[in-house]
Amino acid sequence: MKIARLETFANAFVGFVRVTTDTGDEGWGQLSTYHSDITAQIFHRQVAPWALGADALEGLDDLLDRITEREHKFPGSYLRRAIAGLDTALWDLKGKVAGKPVVALLGGQPGKLRAYASSMKRDITPQQEAERLCRLRDEKGFDAFKWRVGAECGRDVDEWPSRTETIVPTVARALGEGMAKLVDANSGFSPARAIEVGHLLEDEGITHFEEPCPYWELEQTREVADALEIDVTGGEQDCDLPTWRHMIAMGAVDIIQPDVMYLGGLSRTLRVAKMGADAGLPCTPHCANLSLVTMCTMHLLGAIPNAGKYLEFSIEDADYYPWQDGLFLGDPYRIEDGKATIPDAPGWGVEINPAWLDAAEYEASTLED
Repeated sequence: MKIARLETFANAFVGFVRVTTDTGDEGWGQLSTYHSDITAQIFHRQVAPWALGADALEGLDDLLDRITEREHKFPGSYLRRAIAGLDTALWDLKGKVAGKPVVALLGGQPGKLRAYASSMKRDITPQQEAERLCRLRDEKGFDAFKWRVGAECGRDVDEWPSRTETIVPTVARALGEGMAKLVDANSGFSPARAIEVGHLLEDEGITHFEEPCPYWELEQTREVADALEIDVTGGEQDCDLPTWRHMIAMGAVDIIQPDVMYLGGLSRTLRVAKMGADAGLPCTPHCANLSLVTMCTMHLLGAIPNAGKYLEFSIEDADYYPWQDGLFLGDPYRIEDGKATIPDAPGWGVEINPAWLDAAEYEASTLED
């Protein structure tokens, strides 16, 4: 069974890939979010030419490595974001051909996953954040929550003066006992400031401190991890496997957080998860929106032996992520008692909305091109 046709449907925010084989079988995957229209161009220029004609069911890791080798002058994020579309489409295809969900192909099984309610907002007062997280606790049954501190790549300058010192105790105390509490600094602090904030987090019962320092400065993150008792986490932005090996070997983080789409798909994420497992590190992937990335992560977490305690689940709706609306038919992301459900349908178990596809920018590459 050979890859005969590769199609993209994209806009500036998100893009999908359809793979069709010479037998007529199909699978759907996703390009990484953000500037996805540019990623679609890279997909057809730098991924499709090496993938067309390849075996659709066997040798996926080797195919991804060969694309990397052929495009060795372009080792960065955009190529990985494009490769993710190919990889995730082929996993969907494999599941549909086998009549199994992807999680079963990986040796796991469909079921429930504990989710943490993940806030993306910094333009929100501490009291407003506390009120909306408590509402989700009461209405949806979430028992784990993450909110933002510092400013994104903030160089120790807070979103506004003293916001971090205010929001940490305000939200932590409002949520009360028995809740898992996490914060994300998005590369906002120097090591000294991150350690200072980390002690505040420890005092308020927060157990997860994400990306405290510029993510590319691994030594800074390790300095923070060495100084604190709570888990220091990171890795969402990292798309290079040697960087992952170095990060894990040097002990920069206590929990690894690869992003399936930023990293280049499920296959490469499985490699990183195994690196973490071999080092005794839990894997709690980054999946901060409700495109296909969260569904792919659900299947992953249902199968890997070092799955972390919970699934990241974005709580932002159309007022923050208007491009999320209408991506899929039905509601694949229902939360019941604080848990999401891995589908038991073949492949990823979701159907992309045909109306969304009709409105997207379209391009195709085929064996005949």
